[in-house]
Amino acid sequence: MAKQILVVDDDPHIREVVAFAVEKAGMGVVQASDGRQALEMAAKHKPDLLVLDISMPEMDGLEVCRTLRKSSDVPILLLSSRDEEIDRIIGLELGGDDYVTKPFSPRELVARINAILKRRNGPSASPADQPQKLSHGKVTIDAASYTALCNGKTVPLTATEFMLLLALFRSAERVFTRDELMDRAYGDITVADRTIDSHIRRVRQKFALHDIADVIETVHGIGYKLGTCA
Repeated sequence: MAKQILVVDDDPHIREVVAFAVEKAGMGVVQASDGRQALEMAAKHKPDLLVLDISMPEMDGLEVCRTLRKSSDVPILLLSSRDEEIDRIIGLELGGDDYVTKPFSPRELVARINAILKRRNGPSASPADQPQKLSHGKVTIDAASYTALCNGKTVPLTATEFMLLLALFRSAERVFTRDELMDRAYGDITVADRTIDSHIRRVRQKFALHDIADVIETVHGIGYKLGTCA
């Protein structure tokens, strides 16, 4: 079944451009022109991913993202203008998976959508000698079911957050540079260092709610490694 994408933007021209590119790539599209309608459409259609503009009247994309993350882990690709860097970072902190800056290339947009959906579908099959379940300290992750557990309780992670954590778990003693983590989470698509940093902070915040303060350790001047998870 074709993936369904909810396109949210108050500019009808932008919606048409995105819808055309997405449909050309073989995916279905539903549209919303403002934040409130976006929440209604998300509840009604259960899309596989949202393409969400940050700057909208009444309820902006950041508020939509914040509201959705209270009850849903649906992937969110943010659209932002060049002068909205702080909003892009806030959007990632709120649980957005990625962002595209306007004006954008429809081809790049579709590539990023496909990359997010690929992460959403879970890691590729592991070799026979690579376990699906990995435990470290009080944390267990399951690559097969795409879940993370802390003391038996599920920690809700977005697709990108899970892929970052999985990379760290599979090489528990290794220190990863930002570029290496970008490659694990985004493949061939280039993203800014701040994007990875925002996802790392988001993962830490979620595990801190379960009293795990050191799930990911910063190695200054190099990058990140798995913490003790204690």
